[in-house]
Amino acid sequence: MSKEVPQGSQNEEVDLIQIFKYIGKFFDRIFNFFKSIFKGVLSTLVYVIKAIIDNYKIIFISMIIAGAIGYGLEKTRKDVYLSRMLVKPYFDSKFQLVANIDYYNALIADKDYQQLQSIFNISDTDADKIIDFEIHPGPENENDKILQYDSFLKSIDSVRAQDISFEEYIDNRSIYSGDVFEIIVKSHKKNIFRSLEEGLNSTFSNAYSAKKMKKRDSILKIDKNRIIASLKEVDSLKQVYIGIKKQESQSDRKSFSTQDGFTYIEQRTETKEYELIEKQIKLQKDLSALEAQKVEEDEFFDTLSSFPEVGAKHIEISQRYSVIFPILIFIFLSLLYLSKKLIKFVKNYEV
Repeated sequence: MSKEVPQGSQNEEVDLIQIFKYIGKFFDRIFNFFKSIFKGVLSTLVYVIKAIIDNYKIIFISMIIAGAIGYGLEKTRKDVYLSRMLVKPYFDSKFQLVANIDYYNALIADKDYQQLQSIFNISDTDADKIIDFEIHPGPENENDKILQYDSFLKSIDSVRAQDISFEEYIDNRSIYSGDVFEIIVKSHKKNIFRSLEEGLNSTFSNAYSAKKMKKRDSILKIDKNRIIASLKEVDSLKQVYIGIKKQESQSDRKSFSTQDGFTYIEQRTETKEYELIEKQIKLQKDLSALEAQKVEEDEFFDTLSSFPEVGAKHIEISQRYSVIFPILIFIFLSLLYLSKKLIKFVKNYEV
């Protein structure tokens, strides 16, 4: 007897074959799509290269001429010198520093050389040589960023702090977030920078910072008087303990017996000289820390790195004409010859 295949199984096999065919067609379409894109890009690239090769002599000669013109312009342009200075402001004088840098640039833009001459105590000719001032956050490592982030979190609400990640803080912090700043000056004169330093140093002084410094000194004085008073108390207590020990050392230890036959020996007075010495050492360390803080921050800023005697020659990439001009002429001529070929192709194209 012949076995009959159920009609339902045949239908399922036909459906599966159709599904695989659709899947195969789908992948063929995707492959053909990317193939057409690749072919179009390759054809365009070959078309561009062909246009360049057909006119390479004119393009090459034009690039040489453009490079020579650019080099000539570089040589006739005034030299620009750059110098850097690292400072660490105290008492929030960084706000005044940033504001004054903007003010100096405004004077340069207005060509108010007389005011610049007065601020930096330089000649009018030297004032005319200054190009601009810049200020940026100073160099910092990862630990510095983490400390700034922790300080920022402590300054805001704890609920709000949970929504601000370290990466968000680093990306959105302002120039005022750091403690060290880099001042950059550009000038047409290479040995002018040291003479600008005295004028820049005066920018840190302002009424707000002076008030904050005076307030800090008052707090340090109060803390110092408190520590000195505590040291005197500790010293007085030490003298009392020393007196007790001295009296006990000069007298014999007394003993007496009771009717029950037990003998008792008079105990020495318990003192705490070791704890007093520890307390005294800690207070002396606190006092030394206060004195060190006042010595370290006795000015509105510290100069971490001064301007060198002579600035470094500076050329921005946008001013390297000997490189930029040949690139521009190459792009221009390539597009020009490509456009000519494209126009010719469109005119001869027949649908």
